[in-house]
Amino acid sequence: MRVSIAGAGLGGLALAQGLRGAGIEADVYERDPAITARFQGYRLVLNQAGFEAVRGCLPPRWHPLLDAIVGDAYGERLILDPRLNTIGELGPGRTGTVVDRHVLRHLLLTGLTVRTGAALTGYEVLADGKVDARFSHGEPVTADLLVGADGVASAVRATLSPRTVPTDTGVRFVIGRTTLTERFAGLSKAFGSKIAGDGVSLLLGAMRFRTPPKEAAEELAPEVSLPDVRDYVRWAMILPSDGSLGASSPQEAALSRMDGWHPDLRALIEQSDPDNSTLLSIRVVEPRERWAPGPVTLLGDAVHATSPTGGNGANTALRDADLLRRSLIEAAEGRRNLLDAVGDYERQMFAYGAEAVRHSLDALPAYVPKS
Repeated sequence: MRVSIAGAGLGGLALAQGLRGAGIEADVYERDPAITARFQGYRLVLNQAGFEAVRGCLPPRWHPLLDAIVGDAYGERLILDPRLNTIGELGPGRTGTVVDRHVLRHLLLTGLTVRTGAALTGYEVLADGKVDARFSHGEPVTADLLVGADGVASAVRATLSPRTVPTDTGVRFVIGRTTLTERFAGLSKAFGSKIAGDGVSLLLGAMRFRTPPKEAAEELAPEVSLPDVRDYVRWAMILPSDGSLGASSPQEAALSRMDGWHPDLRALIEQSDPDNSTLLSIRVVEPRERWAPGPVTLLGDAVHATSPTGGNGANTALRDADLLRRSLIEAAEGRRNLLDAVGDYERQMFAYGAEAVRHSLDALPAYVPKS
């Protein structure tokens, strides 16, 4: 069996690792010109299902390394004013495992060959049931299955399910990361809480590694090379639904809305890494119509992109990867045919993927400030 995967995000790479471990040929194609063409590394909270999905896709020999490079989710889940006074509560907090996306992606890349600069330009289902995928890098590639793991702007989805399109929620946010120094450790009350300002909400989360990733890899899995990332604070400022990002830098966009805020909060933004800060919009993709069964399917944000306020985007993509991995192994071992295996994956994925999108949209109003 041969599988072509369009997209080198967490879901696509996890699937490739899981198939590779089962002896199934999996080729990954990425439209970015290089793996590090853009920064992709903020703190994520994995629930038990998401974390177990990663473990399921990774070789067991790397499980001790995975356990070493994560952290524990915690936070008081308060509502604070800009001077850090408590003015309310958000409700019960989420428990889980905290992971840095940049670090996890490098772990998932280990041992894989990813063809970069390879944007999907189209595909054709052949008479024998296989699929020819065309990429900008060269000749068509024939596979038993093409998986679109190519994100919100999925080129695979545009052909497979053209009426499934992204929806812009209208919400804009600024996100960045700042080294967790002793001064910012004093903001622990704000970690996991919402700071409600005038027309904005600021959310903070601490990424504390059990072991620095580079050191953990050198000790536990020398064949793995991980970035030298240290503990940091991930911050995200959510603007009102009609908020304009303007042309300013991410730091300026945030600081311009923080007059009179606690000096530690302003310093957190001022000292953030400009290369790891960005301005983003929140778009969602809801899985709607089922396409005809065939040798093409979708995974992750390509079919069910969620609002980050739901905390379930990465978890759902990783769950997809693990479920599809297990389904394809059954097909490769002759326990079921390929179309039945993919169809069963899609049936389950549509159900929990749609629920994940609904949950994320239901959670969004609690974080979006009034205009």
